[in-house]
Amino acid sequence: MSDTPFGFGLPPEEPDDGDEGKKKDQESGGGQGPGNPFGFGLTGAGGPGADNPLAAMFGSLNPTDLGAAFQQLGQMLSYEGGPVNWDMAKQIARQTVSQGTADGVKDASVGPAERTAVQEAVRLADLWLDDATSLPSGANTAVAWSRAEWVEATLPAWKELVDPVAERVGGAMGDILPEEMQVMAGPLIGMMRSMGGAMFGTQIGQAVGVLAGEVVGSTDIGLPLGPTGKAALLPLNIEAFGKDLGVPKDEVRLYLALREAAHQRLFVHVPWLRAHLFGAVEGYARGIKVDTAKLEDVVGQFDPQNPEELQQALQQGMFQPEDTPQQKAALARLETALALVEGWVDAVVHAAAKPRLSSADALRETLRRRRATGGPAEQTFATLIGLELRPRRLRDASRLWASLTDARGVDGRDALWSHPDMLPTASDLDDPDGFVHREQIDFSELDKMLGEAASGSTGSSGAPDLKKGDAEPDDSDGESDGKGDGTA
Repeated sequence: MSDTPFGFGLPPEEPDDGDEGKKKDQESGGGQGPGNPFGFGLTGAGGPGADNPLAAMFGSLNPTDLGAAFQQLGQMLSYEGGPVNWDMAKQIARQTVSQGTADGVKDASVGPAERTAVQEAVRLADLWLDDATSLPSGANTAVAWSRAEWVEATLPAWKELVDPVAERVGGAMGDILPEEMQVMAGPLIGMMRSMGGAMFGTQIGQAVGVLAGEVVGSTDIGLPLGPTGKAALLPLNIEAFGKDLGVPKDEVRLYLALREAAHQRLFVHVPWLRAHLFGAVEGYARGIKVDTAKLEDVVGQFDPQNPEELQQALQQGMFQPEDTPQQKAALARLETALALVEGWVDAVVHAAAKPRLSSADALRETLRRRRATGGPAEQTFATLIGLELRPRRLRDASRLWASLTDARGVDGRDALWSHPDMLPTASDLDDPDGFVHREQIDFSELDKMLGEAASGSTGSSGAPDLKKGDAEPDDSDGESDGKGDGTA
């Protein structure tokens, strides 16, 4: 994790050797790199924010733009919302998208022909998946998004993912002072929280904007980022993904439609899964610890007439999260669940595509390597919440699901999603054969009993009602309890 948690530093000084110094600094990754969880540096090559975070908000800072720049600065300092300034995040994400990707490809509206091609691909993918899984279709609609449309559609999910983490870090900025001092320092605390919200908003906006230039659908990171039941593909990014693969464009689109449609089936028809995944993220946030001693020292020595000191202090790593057992447990649960989701999708899509697409093996391996090398989706997710999905777990999970299909059939494999306690654990991924041949708990009888109990199988006295023909319970010695012999 970087030493600049919020990444709100001063603009870099002019190099002694002029433009050559600037060029060297940019080539050497001057400033903050992509591994900085709460800093800047996630914009595309040469884009605002690459070496000056203020540029991400204020553009090139030309004199004609100064009025708008100061207006935006005022909005940042007057922000009084939650832990993240999402209005700023959305604005910066849209600006990042408009700049295009590092290869110079600009965003563009999706034409009618591309929308039709996506709809047909998803429709065909759903037909193929009917033979590979017992879960019914989860895609009510199929849409083709531009990068900007992806940003708009996924921001609500990012808010749900990131707010718990930002809440823990931002709250520490005002909670370190004694209560009697908080009244006196009210304006300062408010300013710090406003700056924190803006810093998070800037960071997340840049990250989401960069990710929009790479993703091919709404489920690339194994989480449902888009609206429920809406299978979405990004034609512009699909074209870039398949550019050098030597595979026909239609086959690339269809294979990615299979993956998107498979994710939709899982998230729509396993109702507890989304809450389980997002809850693990929130559990991770609860484990974050802040270096309050360092923060107290900074606030105690802060001079309102010298705000640069606060900017310098924010570069000293005081908000770096610390590992705790609770945090590690939450990460382990989330990592295992994501591996199971991705492994199931990998196995199901391969079963559907292998008999029908000559490029199925090549496309499967390409996507696996994309994940194994820390693709943009995984890197951005790790940057925002500190989670990395281990590629080994993905492959292990895929093998486990394939073995379950051979041993129990499609219905037996998919039945495991009916209850979270039936799913494999991290240790099961290490020993897939042991899990496959282990006798599984049947929850159907338990669910039936609970349903009967809830439907009112007890009388007004709270004792079970006797069915016709049932005998009155008696003591083990055959005698009554002394309160009667069963007659009125």
